[in-house]
Amino acid sequence: MNKRTKATSIPQAVKQEVEKRDSIDGVPCCIFCKTPYGVRGEAHVISRAQSGLGVERNLVTVCRKCHSAMDNSQLRPLYVERAKEYLKSIYSDWNEEDLVYNKWKGFKYQ
Repeated sequence: MNKRTKATSIPQAVKQEVEKRDSIDGVPCCIFCKTPYGVRGEAHVISRAQSGLGVERNLVTVCRKCHSAMDNSQLRPLYVERAKEYLKSIYSDWNEEDLVYNKWKGFKYQ
């Protein structure tokens, strides 16, 4: 596995932390529609194609329907903007540039 692939992959422990963070009363829920059904903490806000890291600050918990819309619909920019605002509300120092793999700089969050 090359360094970029490793950096953009999501370890199981990270998925679990994202789901815990995005829980309502201890139940992981989609950050968009709030459903607890079919959710997973594995949606990259900055996509893997854009070298988005597989770290908590770049991931959100979403249901299958919202994940599909976030990745494949004309509404993608809206979903991504909402996800960024959500993460900024949790991490006051959230910065998109810190969440992209750069082979010259490595990556900040591990």
